[in-house]
Amino acid sequence: MFYTYIVRCKDGTYYTGWTNDLEQRIAAHNQGKGAKYTRKRGPVELLATWISPSKSEAMKLEYSIKQMSRHEKQILIMEHITGSRKAGNG
Repeated sequence: MFYTYIVRCKDGTYYTGWTNDLEQRIAAHNQGKGAKYTRKRGPVELLATWISPSKSEAMKLEYSIKQMSRHEKQILIMEHITGSRKAGNG
């Protein structure tokens, strides 16, 4: 299983990435061992996660999210949170 995720950095910016071990990756970001972008911007807060069946699908999703504006990412995050709550209440 592969994950595409969005985190919010301490400075309020968003970082999008992919991994096959989400817990370990978030820990790495928070230890300053993750992506260069997040090293000076930690700690990070996980905002949204998508599961993909393959590495290539996770990478494609990461790329498409990285092409979005901040406003588009905010909408995507809110839709994800709202959808997750609905799924959890079903």
